[in-house]
Amino acid sequence: MTIDAGQPLTGQPTSARQAGARRPLGGLGRAALGRAGRAALLATGRPPVPDALEPLVRVHREHHPQADLGLLARAYRLAEASHRGQKRKSGEPYITHPLAVTMILAQLGAGTTTLVASLLHDTVEDTELTLDQVSAGFGPEVAYLVDGVTKLEKVDFGAAAEAETFRKMLVATGDDVRVMVIKLADRLHNMRTIRHMKPASQVRIAKVTQDVLIPLAERLGIQVLKAELEDIVFATLHPEEHALTRALMAGHEAEPDALLDPFARLLARQLAETGVAAEVTVRPRHCVSLHRVLVKRAAARGRDGRPQGPQPADFGRLLVVVEENADCYAVLGELHTCWTPLPGEFKDFVAAPKFNLYQSLHTAVALEGGAVVEVLVRTRRMHEVAETGVVALGDPEPPGAVQDTDELDRTDPARPGWLSRLLEWQQETPDPDAFWSALTADLAGDREITVVTESGETLQLRAGATCVDAAYLLGEETGHRCIGARVNGRLTALSTVLQDGDLLAVLTETVPAGAGPRAAEPSGPAPEWLAHVRTPAARLAIERWLADHPARLPVVRTGPSAGQPAPPAHRTAERRAAPVAVAGRPGAPVRLARCCTPVPPDEVAGYPIRGGAVAVHRTGCPAGERMRADGRGELEVCWQPDGTPADGYRATLRAEALNRPRLLADLTAAISAAGVGIVSAEVEPPQELRVRHTYTVELPAPGALPGLMRAMLKVSGVYDVSRPHAPEGGDARQHGGNGGDRPAPGVRPSWGMHGRSAAFTGHRSPGGVRGPSEE
Repeated sequence: MTIDAGQPLTGQPTSARQAGARRPLGGLGRAALGRAGRAALLATGRPPVPDALEPLVRVHREHHPQADLGLLARAYRLAEASHRGQKRKSGEPYITHPLAVTMILAQLGAGTTTLVASLLHDTVEDTELTLDQVSAGFGPEVAYLVDGVTKLEKVDFGAAAEAETFRKMLVATGDDVRVMVIKLADRLHNMRTIRHMKPASQVRIAKVTQDVLIPLAERLGIQVLKAELEDIVFATLHPEEHALTRALMAGHEAEPDALLDPFARLLARQLAETGVAAEVTVRPRHCVSLHRVLVKRAAARGRDGRPQGPQPADFGRLLVVVEENADCYAVLGELHTCWTPLPGEFKDFVAAPKFNLYQSLHTAVALEGGAVVEVLVRTRRMHEVAETGVVALGDPEPPGAVQDTDELDRTDPARPGWLSRLLEWQQETPDPDAFWSALTADLAGDREITVVTESGETLQLRAGATCVDAAYLLGEETGHRCIGARVNGRLTALSTVLQDGDLLAVLTETVPAGAGPRAAEPSGPAPEWLAHVRTPAARLAIERWLADHPARLPVVRTGPSAGQPAPPAHRTAERRAAPVAVAGRPGAPVRLARCCTPVPPDEVAGYPIRGGAVAVHRTGCPAGERMRADGRGELEVCWQPDGTPADGYRATLRAEALNRPRLLADLTAAISAAGVGIVSAEVEPPQELRVRHTYTVELPAPGALPGLMRAMLKVSGVYDVSRPHAPEGGDARQHGGNGGDRPAPGVRPSWGMHGRSAAFTGHRSPGGVRGPSEE
């Protein structure tokens, strides 16, 4: 049912067949079309075409009035002569198959070149005609399309023939998408006549269609073709459920529509009053679509706790077709103003088209009585693309041609992004079985998602993809250097599953300036990443890296590197002055506390302990505060300029980092390169993405501490280096010092340092990577 609202729309009106119920492609009356075609040809004086082509010519001229009929006639005569004497399993002459496939393509609106290739698509495979003869008679473009859909011989490829044939078709589709369009039309006609095949062959062909061809039709946006393929596969693999669903549909069609038809008239009247020109159409669901709705309905419990049965609104949706993009939102405003919209049901595929070029506004409103009606709103051009996908975009432009495109038309006539990715990873999968498994797995997702990087780059990923998949989509080098991710402003694990519309920043390790070949080499992926990758390209890249780089254990250095001066503790024993002088207790033994590891010029306090010794803690150290609370008097202490502890100055440093392979090795190497010995190291178990390393080091001199902290901060992935037991309320983050410490001349102490050693593929926030306390 089609209802006009407001002023008549310009251009070709949407037919009931397009906007309403989907009738099978090719269901035209042969006799009526033949009579009309002959009359038209006689009236115009054009040269006659074979009678068998008349229905095809009429349909083709509806979309392409200036089509070259002579070329079509020549192609038909050659195909008919080549296939003469051949029969299909149904007993019909073989020429009926290329004619039917070409009729399907004509109804989709395909160009003349595509129809010529369709008429000839089986000649090279099944007759004596050669590809060179096709090229000589019809040009290299037609020959390329025919070659693209020609199957490989089982004699040459054996059991791998089917997988290699699909690989060949996909590669050809990468250069000309019409190859796959012809293949889909070919499979549709074969599925219409599948009843003539053996039961085992029916099941095998139906499963391949379900696993590969239907997902490809979805990705190319050819919904009318996809819907019919789904229904035939459903009837073949699940005949009982198909029969029940068809019976429900027939029962609903036999009764007057008391819900959708009245609402369509009411909406049309409302839009007419507001001056929005639109066509409001009741769009019945096809069999598989209705079955999915019924399965969801049965799984949901009603108020009485019982499964819910089918509702009148389940059998169809409303389609509103308008002229301009702005009218889509005007219709949406009227819908949400006059009826109650359902939260979570609104989707805007106009501003953000789906990966298969689909554009529409989706919403659902509640009517009086509680019935919920789904409504689709789109322009006439959007409707054409939604039905026929890439076919509606026309034939590919020749190289170098300037395309005149509308700014508001967000469809991309070039190679689809999903196809580019598929072509990339198939080159890395020479084994036919592995290719077939990867292909079916890649096409198994019912949908794709769109993720935007912080730099504004749009990434198309399959549903269920993780941050690792996104990193490798940005480039193999980016994936190998990935050490973390930030989703919607928060650090998250690499295994996080991305959602449609997420804002993503991939964190990568940086390459220090002047670094050698080994330092410039990426850390590479961890074997655990294979557990949560979903895209074949990412999996292949990780497996290839792991095969080329066997696992290496990090070497932890516990002393100074070769060529570096030994710290004081390792020098020849000599008489040393105490590092700290205690007021009123000259000569008293002094012990620098291990809990806070004070180093000049830290502010320190002394507390008496057993044996007459004095324990020196940093001001604000919790252990020192507890000693004072227990009644131990605080002693005034000060650093001795020439004093040195017997075992050298020790400091405890804590590095907060994003977990990645080789982090421990890189941190210990940075410490050793600074001429500092490692006394002990502790690595806490990773928490989500973050990891904490704690090192107790032996300093060659007190002034080496700030430089050491800066060196650690430069290690890729480290975003915070601090000293444990820092005094509360210190402003080291702002001033780079120890709270209120008074730095000595030439020495810059620090409780902590924060930097930007983690690099982003997206835009960096001004503050760099935040530590846990800044979240």
